[in-house]
Amino acid sequence: QVQLVESGGGLVQPGGSLRLSCATSGFTFSIYRMNWYRQAPEKGRELVAGISSGGLITNYADSVKGRFTISRNNSKNTVYLQMSNLKPEDTAVYYCNAVRLGATSYNYWGHGTQVIVSS
Repeated sequence: QVQLVESGGGLVQPGGSLRLSCATSGFTFSIYRMNWYRQAPEKGRELVAGISSGGLITNYADSVKGRFTISRNNSKNTVYLQMSNLKPEDTAVYYCNAVRLGATSYNYWGHGTQVIVSS
């Protein structure tokens, strides 16, 4: 079955860094666009970063540009989110998402990993 398992979250001080990983299985990872979303308490889910299936095209929310980097390793079926210069407003549950659009669309989600930025 399809699995997306996030890891790497935790408590970090403002200005610190974390690297999130999302290990996947059960689908052909290399043909899916991968995204990281986040949801802060009492807020809607927000797209943080996305990466094309081949890894050549990336996009970021304005709030994280220059601080976050999304990458993927298609041989390991894993996508990463390197987060630097973290701010308290980055506190949220971070979710991994796999999307394939076409005649039949597919959309898979992980269960999330908590990131807390606090002194």
